[in-house]
Amino acid sequence: MRTYIGRQQAISPEDFAELALGTPVELWLGVEGESDEERAARLDAACDILADNPNLPDDLIRIAAQVIEENPDLFNVIPLARPAGRRPVRKGAAA
Repeated sequence: MRTYIGRQQAISPEDFAELALGTPVELWLGVEGESDEERAARLDAACDILADNPNLPDDLIRIAAQVIEENPDLFNVIPLARPAGRRPVRKGAAA
């Protein structure tokens, strides 16, 4: 089964995020190892997008709240039991 948002096919969670934002996620979060020049250009582009779309942050918060409201099971976190006989190693403690 294929999922389309508008005319775009969404294959991965990153695709859904990019289609929801209208921009690549990396624009907002950056990428590992980016240079100072790349970071400055990315932030400049992000500022331009926010200037053109001043309601974008509010819209994204609204979308996130809707997703949380419609999918409360996302937060059903169950702690996993540790195997018997294993204790956490503390820093500075002898092994």
